[in-house]
Amino acid sequence: QVDLWQPSSPFHIAKGTATDVRVPRNASRSLLPLLQQAGVPYTILLADLQQAIDNQTGRRPHRSQRSLSGYNYEVYHSLEEIQDWMHHLNRTHSDLVHMFSVGKSYEGRPLFVLKLGTRSRPYKKAVWIDCGIHAREWIGPAFCQWFVKEALETYQTDPAMRKMLTQLYFYVMPVFNVDGYQFSWTDDRFWRKTRSREARSRCHGVDANRNWKVKWCAEGASLHPCDDTYCGPFPESEPEVRAVAQFLRRQRRQLRAYLSFHAYAQMLLYPYSYKYGAIPNFGCVESAAYDAVNALQSAYGVRYRYGPASSTLYVSSGSSMDWAYRSGVPYAFAFELRDTGHYGFLLPEPLILPTCTETMLAVRAIALHLLAKCH
Repeated sequence: QVDLWQPSSPFHIAKGTATDVRVPRNASRSLLPLLQQAGVPYTILLADLQQAIDNQTGRRPHRSQRSLSGYNYEVYHSLEEIQDWMHHLNRTHSDLVHMFSVGKSYEGRPLFVLKLGTRSRPYKKAVWIDCGIHAREWIGPAFCQWFVKEALETYQTDPAMRKMLTQLYFYVMPVFNVDGYQFSWTDDRFWRKTRSREARSRCHGVDANRNWKVKWCAEGASLHPCDDTYCGPFPESEPEVRAVAQFLRRQRRQLRAYLSFHAYAQMLLYPYSYKYGAIPNFGCVESAAYDAVNALQSAYGVRYRYGPASSTLYVSSGSSMDWAYRSGVPYAFAFELRDTGHYGFLLPEPLILPTCTETMLAVRAIALHLLAKCH
């Protein structure tokens, strides 16, 4: 009767580890005495979740009327605002930005991607960045927008950014799970999955990060449609996953890095997620991760753990990162952004700026590593 925030599946709850749960108000009266009886220590991190939600989404009406020139990157934006912003950049920065759609979501929404970079040469290596695979992780789409803003604002003045945009293309998908993200704004702030429906179940949605064709529906994924980690009826059953996978397959020869942004845990993860064991190019990827977390820490002293996803976080199958790596992308990473559990999925808006600032340094480090060193 609780909503598991961390870890995402009950299988990963283990002795000596912390577990974050969201509890309905009436259920907390029975749960807390149970925990005391069992001798399980607990801390109440957010006593009034509704108040915290209202603080983020309550003062909305005036926001969308603002002109895009004054677009505020330090607040969370609705899907409509993010898509308007993408259209605006496509019109006003056509030298560096090209917007396109890779397909449609289950509910028929376009799946927009921004392609960033100079058209300096016909063939360039590429980096894919996606945010918002899980609907409730709002800091992800906020970072994707921040990345694009920084790229466009500093291209003229920052030699490293100039090098990145000249030598690489960046494909940025600010909201992967568009239906779920929309639903997290209108109906359920803590919705995680897509919004697809199966005839045989009353429950909606599939975990879009368990639906990829790599060790599909093994450990860390669920076969039950009502579970948060439901892997779907078959691999790539979700139109969003299928559309992105098809696009990435077409780009396979130029794609050098895959970066996916999640929350929360403050970790930088690389393959494998579905099993223990070192990847063949472990040395290169490990040194890129080391550079990235050190660059990130240099901003505000925030420490990220890094390593293979299976041993650093937990084993999970059917993830986009493993799929990208197995498809031949040498650098595949998943970021778990701030925090480590105090606010969880409700990271307050004043923390958008520091979170995005430090994460930007990490992404830059990976991109420069990719241009300079081993593969």
